[in-house]
Amino acid sequence: MAHSARWSVRDNVARDEWEVRVDLAACYRAVAMHGWDDLVFTHVSARVPGPEEHFLINPYGWLFEEITASSLVKVDLEGQKVGDTPHDINPAGFVIHSAVHAARSDVACVLHTHTRAGVAVSAQKDGLQPISQTSLFAYATLAYHDYEGVALNDAEKPRLVADLGDRNCLMLRNHGLLTTGPTIADAFLLMYVFETACQIQLMAQSTGQPLVSVPAPIVAGIRAQAEQVTRGLGGLLVWPGLLRKLDRLDPSFRD
Repeated sequence: MAHSARWSVRDNVARDEWEVRVDLAACYRAVAMHGWDDLVFTHVSARVPGPEEHFLINPYGWLFEEITASSLVKVDLEGQKVGDTPHDINPAGFVIHSAVHAARSDVACVLHTHTRAGVAVSAQKDGLQPISQTSLFAYATLAYHDYEGVALNDAEKPRLVADLGDRNCLMLRNHGLLTTGPTIADAFLLMYVFETACQIQLMAQSTGQPLVSVPAPIVAGIRAQAEQVTRGLGGLLVWPGLLRKLDRLDPSFRD
């Protein structure tokens, strides 16, 4: 069944869309592999190449470890399905993603998580602190958005977009983490850095010892070079290795 579905979808989409589908399905599997998934309640979206404002997102109700290239659902900016698919999406889940995609043509992928470490740091008054080298890469392109309740309201979109601005890491207060990137690989690697920085912060705080921040001039220098830092994270260098690992574990994401 999965095999025939794969060929049905693959035969009816452009080659570049199929490549995005494979990468996005791989991203979902990688999120699950790292333990960042939240049952079925978070999302990763990717822009479909071409002039149409179309995007791919997960079928609602599927675990991230189950998602395949063929099962991804193509939608427009209003979250309406494009093309024939038996799968539904979570409209609430696409509110945040559609806001970012509509405002940022440079963003090919939006990745959002509800990890324990991410939510814990998002609930701290001072948010992410520059206390590790890892934190600086997220800190250099970090913005914050205050909690407004479950993301169901389109009225929240302008405020979220304004808060994100031209940054690529967004800490959603009391909610979780969000990263964007010009590729799926870049958004994934930036989330790896963001999530790791949150875990390091919580571990350091748990010792009860005074924390040493990175000196302000270094932090200022990193912030001044934010564009270079975010573009130089090496997503395309890391991604092939992740794909090889996923292929060893379970290559069905390619179906």
